Amino acid sequence: MKPFQDYLDTVNAAIAAIPYPEQPSQLYEPISYHMALGGKRVRPVLALMACDALGGNTATALDAAVGIEMFHNFTLLHDDVMDKADVRRGKPTVHRRWNDNIAILSGDTMLTIATQYIAKTGSQAVMDLFNKTAIEIYEGQQWDMNYEERNDVTVDEYINMIRLKTSVLLGCALKTGALLADARDEDANAIYEAGVNMGLAFQLRDDMLDVWGDPVTFGKEIGGDIMNNKKTFLLINAMRLAQGDDANELRHWLNDPYATRDDKVRGVTALYERLGARELAEEAITRYNDLAVAAFKRVKMSDGDQHAFIDLANKLSGRTY
Repeated sequence: MKPFQDYLDTVNAAIAAIPYPEQPSQLYEPISYHMALGGKRVRPVLALMACDALGGNTATALDAAVGIEMFHNFTLLHDDVMDKADVRRGKPTVHRRWNDNIAILSGDTMLTIATQYIAKTGSQAVMDLFNKTAIEIYEGQQWDMNYEERNDVTVDEYINMIRLKTSVLLGCALKTGALLADARDEDANAIYEAGVNMGLAFQLRDDMLDVWGDPVTFGKEIGGDIMNNKKTFLLINAMRLAQGDDANELRHWLNDPYATRDDKVRGVTALYERLGARELAEEAITRYNDLAVAAFKRVKMSDGDQHAFIDLANKLSGRTY
């Protein structure tokens, strides 16, 4: 297997070469702008890595990798509108630089472009997996919005939501690479399972970075989930554990429409730390990362390739960006 950076360079070159029409510029410029913001590109790289590790030719997986990354970024455009986010990867979000309607329509176009790239693979199995994953992601986003109106969300409900909203796309990327390498069903299913668990650890780390991350390296404002009363793993556990004065203070921050950003973020963060929510999140991240590692170990591939996947899982679960 090649170094991660080699796959990343291949993906970035393919994304940079996407031929967008010039007109209407208000439709295509936001797509080009957003895709040029970069990002970790983990999902398309996973597709190429899986194809390579399971004996395929990565060139056959490149269109699928680009499609998966385009799809992922489509979801981000719409998420930013729904979350009223101002910054993405250190730059103004599309709906802030242009407007909500443009962000929605450009996102719709990205979805279609993504589907075109997936179709180029000529694999019905890959297309079926992509469509199944897309619908699961929409379901996860709906659950996420539903939970904003509820104060009784359980940890299990939250884990299922992030599995749908975030994790299944990592699983899809890995299994897509496996399918295009004509891998055994056992290997394709095991590497999918690894991706889902890696995605759970990834999203839980993301929840933590939104509270304790460095906005410079994280690429967006800290405290967005807190300001939106997002039912994250941290908030759900804080609501479950808070009693007496802590419970009263938490209710105050959740219900005070006049709280300033600095005060609310500082106050809720202190509660998370006092109630042990941070430690619970770290324990959960370790648990899901261990499950991902165990699943990678079941896939029939070289020891070197196995270690590459495990090293990447460990890196993502402990990331600071």
